[in-house]
Amino acid sequence: MMGPDARRLGGEALPLLGIAAWSGTGKTTLLEALLPRLAERGLKTAVIKHAHHEFEVDRPGKDSHRLRQAGAAPMLVASRRRVAMMYETPGQEEPDLPELIELLRPRRPDLVLVEGFKAWPLPKLELHRPELGKPLLAPQDPWVKAVASPAPLALPVGVLALDLNNHEALADWVAAWPGRWPADCFPRDEEVGP
Repeated sequence: MMGPDARRLGGEALPLLGIAAWSGTGKTTLLEALLPRLAERGLKTAVIKHAHHEFEVDRPGKDSHRLRQAGAAPMLVASRRRVAMMYETPGQEEPDLPELIELLRPRRPDLVLVEGFKAWPLPKLELHRPELGKPLLAPQDPWVKAVASPAPLALPVGVLALDLNNHEALADWVAAWPGRWPADCFPRDEEVGP
């Protein structure tokens, strides 16, 4: 298994870090705590979140919704404060992560946090709460670089243990990630030396 293919991700790869966890672990809650701390550390951080099922970002009856339903592909809505682009992806079973990364590239983020694309081959921070009774992902996923948990865990060699409740330390580790990219963007069984 190779590291993320920069050609597949389009040109110079943006620093990516997956946030992987079972449902109910608190991925979004943690991101809410981390994002302002990353901004305080000077990072412009983008987030790509995998949403399940159908979802709407505009409301029925609004002009943007009516135009999208009429066939606008894509539908771009812009104001002086925000921009939203919506388009349908018929026949696509799952979102195409490289395509989503390309949509972010013009914004030039320092880091892209990817929530919910657990199966994708990209470096990950796993969140684990033993009380949920779910297995650790790290033993089966060589892309997990660190596990944040409120309790000590037995982890595979090469996986860093972090305290899920220490948001400052987690923010420090995540903020340092772009400096380790792309040298650390290989699965554990393919780590390369200097």
